[in-house]
Formats: sequence, structure tokens, C-alpha cells
Amino acid sequence: MAHLLASWLFMALAGEADFVSRPIDFVYYYIVTATTVGYGDLSPASSAGRLVAAFFVLPGAIAIFTAVLGKLLSAVGNIWKGRMKGLGNFHDRSGHDVVIGWHEGTTRRLLELIVAERPDGEAPTILVAKDLEQNPMPEKIDYVRVERLADPAGLERAGAPQARAVIVRGASDDETLAAALVASTICASAHVVAYFDFDTTASILNRQNPRIETVTSLSSELMVRAARDPGSSVVANLLLSAGKRDTAYSVKVPEGLPAFAYETALGHLRRRYAVTLVGMARHGNVDLNCQESIEIQSGDVLYYIADHRLDPGRIVWDAFARESA
Repeated sequence: MAHLLASWLFMALAGEADFVSRPIDFVYYYIVTATTVGYGDLSPASSAGRLVAAFFVLPGAIAIFTAVLGKLLSAVGNIWKGRMKGLGNFHDRSGHDVVIGWHEGTTRRLLELIVAERPDGEAPTILVAKDLEQNPMPEKIDYVRVERLADPAGLERAGAPQARAVIVRGASDDETLAAALVASTICASAHVVAYFDFDTTASILNRQNPRIETVTSLSSELMVRAARDPGSSVVANLLLSAGKRDTAYSVKVPEGLPAFAYETALGHLRRRYAVTLVGMARHGNVDLNCQESIEIQSGDVLYYIADHRLDPGRIVWDAFARESA
């Protein structure tokens, strides 16, 4: 601005009253000169004016313009590099998934499955990890780097308080336990899932906070079941795989609905939506292969097998109660 005003003053002293008297025209002349576009529709008419343009306006404006442009590009580049290195701040993000902890093979596969299941419009998943120099999957996820996994400030930067779900797997069960407890405190509305190598640590966390869902390795159980019931491991992998058809999903019964029989839901879901109901949960207690006479209430969770996830908004819930009546 100082250079623009000085240019206007020198042009006025040089007698260039033609466009100096029109501020908008002079700003236009200054900008096209600074950017070297030079349309030529406005130019000094006197020798003095041309000297001012040649030795003051043009070199000064170009130097200032390139300096500002360079700083802007540098600032944008620093922001991008900062996000790549996990220094970004996503505190205003909501409805997304947060994954805490990094294991090269398993976490990468986990994130790929989450990305494959993410519906259109849902915010990208955020990885919270330590000892990672930069985002391992920049095209698919965002990254927040922390010094320790049980870091409330790091979870705040990842938008964890507004997250849909938080998945925790540390380098050890102790680290997972600490990170899961902090996550459950910070993320009051998110569903927290924690993976443990040992059942004893998982049971401790369940007693401390029943709201956290714990997962332990099922490899031994699957081996025994496959030995006695051939093909059981294949069935289990199908039910748990996010990348294959015929997978297990869940849906919550909306509030305000009258109760309806499990038998009604079983038949209605099969006939109308081509899915197979396999169980339900109430207050965290899961029951599979339920009695047909059990009544399903608002707030219960239904588990079903399908080749795609049902949209809860497209399910005609009132039809369940009408059929049951």
C-alpha cells in the first residue's frame, strides 16, 4: 500500500493527471503493472511519468508482488507439511472415526477397511499415533502425532470428543488400557473399542468402564471350532470381514416405537430387505438365536447378516409393530 501511494504521488508530481485523478483506474494500472500483465490501455503520457513507471512503479511493484506471492505459497506449503507430519488441528471435525496407535501391517489394513466402509459425506478417519514421521496414508486419512497415546490434548486435536467411534490398540496392553480410559473420558458420546492381547487386561477394563467394548484374539477358539466343525473359520471371517459380502451388521431400533416380537422382525427383515436377523442386544447384553416370543423395544440393537449395510432411515419401523399386532 505504501508503494502504491508513493507511485500515485510521483505520477501526480509528473503531471499524469489523466488516470491519477481516477483512483480506481490508477489501482487497475498499478495491479496490471505489478503482475506484468500490462494491458497497455492505461500508461503514462509524459516523459517524467514514463521514468517514474520504469524506475519506480514497475521494479518496486514486481518485487513486492513476487515477495508476497512467495510468502503465501510458503505458508500454504508449511500448512500442508505440518498436516503431513501430524501437526494439524481437526478439533472441529465430527461424526468420524479415530484410530489410536500404529502397527505397520495390522493398522494399515484396519484403516483400509474403515475407508472402504465409510459412507459418502462422512469425514475422513484420523490416525493418532506416535513415532511416525508423517502420515502413512495421506490420500485416505488425516494424522495427528502425539508424544503418548493417552494424551487428552492429542485427542482434542483429532476431534475425538465429536467422533463416531474410537479404536484403540497400543504397543502393549498397558498402553492400550491407559489410552482407552482417557478416550472414554474425553469422548463421552463415541463408541470406544480397545484391542488386548490378554483377556485378563480386557476384563479389568470391562470392570472399570463397561461402556468400552474390548476385543481379544480369537485365533485359538477358531482353530478348535474349525477342527470340530470344518468351515467354521471361513464363516467367522465372512461375518467379520468388511470387504466381503454376507457380513454381520447392526442397527439400533429408534426411540418412540411400540414393542414388537422378535419373530415379526425375523420374517419382516427377510421378506422386505433380504437380510437375516441373528440376534439382539439390550443394555450391552447380546443374545443370539433369540426366542421368537421375545419383544424388541426402542433402543435395542439388532444384529443381522447382509451383503450391505441397511440405511436405518429407510427401514419402515412402523410396519414391525403393525405386523406384530
